[in-house]
Amino acid sequence: MALTPTVDVRRAGDRYRTRIDWLDSRHSFSFGPHYDPGNTHFGVLMVSNDDVVRAGSGFDTHPHRDMEIVTWVLDGSLVHQDSTGHSGLIHPGLAQRMSAGTGILHSEKNDAAGETRDVHFVQMWVVPDSDGVDPGYEQLDITPELERGELVVVASGMPKHAGERAISIRQEHAALYAARLRPGAVAVLPTSPLAHLFVARGSVELEGTGPLGTGDTARVTVSEGQRVTAGPDGAEVLVWEMHATLG
Repeated sequence: MALTPTVDVRRAGDRYRTRIDWLDSRHSFSFGPHYDPGNTHFGVLMVSNDDVVRAGSGFDTHPHRDMEIVTWVLDGSLVHQDSTGHSGLIHPGLAQRMSAGTGILHSEKNDAAGETRDVHFVQMWVVPDSDGVDPGYEQLDITPELERGELVVVASGMPKHAGERAISIRQEHAALYAARLRPGAVAVLPTSPLAHLFVARGSVELEGTGPLGTGDTARVTVSEGQRVTAGPDGAEVLVWEMHATLG
């Protein structure tokens, strides 16, 4: 890819928003009725939804196909069930991936045991590198790795991560990292043609760009290892490394 180095900052308040009685969802890209032909994806990342679901509610059974879906819980817990027979309770620190493949039905509900507690999570969709694969599911608790306070591989299809403890995705040109940064701690963006930084909570200073707050994103073209420094209250960040984009 012949790319020009740029950093495109998108502020939290400028995201599309879907708000109904049980859901408050903020979308980084076009989603559902919110369509902007100039904001449909970045690299192979098609969806990055920041969702809050009320207790006793959630997404009823619905279909997907040909998409790699990664869910990352920030607060509370989320119950997953799908038509392949997989089920799981997703909580902070647990990475979860669903491969929709040739077609899958699934539901995601706020854990009933949470009583009145909302569940807050980020759901991200990436395009797979091949269509027509069998649906699949994988989850892995990486809490011990997160406690190191640095970028940790959450999900990857890249050959360079084959030996690392992470969930797999069917996209050989992409990897997702997460970090829980203490105040003043530093993470370094991966060197790659494209990097997508999402500040899930707290605040950071992105080297050469400036401050980013909760919900802000930076779409970095030609990432050269910029430093991400956590603010006074620390930060939790999600970073996609990508070596391909959609045509």
